[in-house]
Amino acid sequence: MRLIIGISGASGTIYGIRLLEILSQRDEIETHLIISKTARMNFAIETDWHVKDVEAMANVVHHIDDVAASIASGSFITGGMVIAPCSMKTLSAVVHSYADNLMSRAADVVLKEKRRLILMPRETPLHLGHCKLFYEAAQLGADIVPPIPAFYTRPQTVSDIVDQSVAKVLDLLQIDCDTPSRWQGQKN
Repeated sequence: MRLIIGISGASGTIYGIRLLEILSQRDEIETHLIISKTARMNFAIETDWHVKDVEAMANVVHHIDDVAASIASGSFITGGMVIAPCSMKTLSAVVHSYADNLMSRAADVVLKEKRRLILMPRETPLHLGHCKLFYEAAQLGADIVPPIPAFYTRPQTVSDIVDQSVAKVLDLLQIDCDTPSRWQGQKN
């Protein structure tokens, strides 16, 4: 299966990085990566990851301005796309079909081809315009998956919280991952 991974310029680039890290261990999944200019900057601000190391985890890396890339066409079959994190700018571009770069163009293609588009918005607080964009994206067929931690998992580290959110995305893609964060029912 081919998957497109977009990492946009919102805070929370670790979600996209961790998703790539998990998928890079799966031989049956071919990842196509797009990183926005602001996301590249956020790697250094928020993590110890270098762009080249993140790119090395992907099977194919596409430049954000390459709107003639394979993933810009519906004839290039993919299993869908995840934008993690998804900035409000990127969300707005997706909702309004404003395909001025490869990330928004690829998302537009995924929607028009009725493939799965998963958006992990990372913004708070939200104003009415943000909420309207979530609603409109969902109407277009996108899955809105904010990285909201579940505390029943009793997370001990930030990595535990990140992994639980990424596991939610993998579940939507029907990609099995070993995660200790599944609810097993209340123990008496």
